[in-house]
Amino acid sequence: MNPELLDPEVEAIFDALGDRTRRLILRRLGDGPLPVVEIARGMPVSRPAISQHLRVLKDAGLVTDRPAGTRRVYAVDPGGLAELRRYLEAFWAEALSRFTAFAEGPDAGPGQ
Repeated sequence: MNPELLDPEVEAIFDALGDRTRRLILRRLGDGPLPVVEIARGMPVSRPAISQHLRVLKDAGLVTDRPAGTRRVYAVDPGGLAELRRYLEAFWAEALSRFTAFAEGPDAGPGQ
């Protein structure tokens, strides 16, 4: 994994999750699909702002939407979360590998 370059899809996911409101929206959708009006209920921003945040989450592949009458219903997109999980698992595996190599380095030994 090159630390200088992230996959554009992963970059978009991290950019989307860098905003607190978007993280709250994603958490709210974790309980199941909701229309914008329900997502916006109790949020510190307006419904139009929620719609803009949902667009960013959708562009990042973290949510999907479907029409339901005159509304759009949003849900978590498992594919986007799987992409994030793959990245984090690879990151963690590489970090553990480097730590192990360091801990077992040439100066490592019993009692040292």
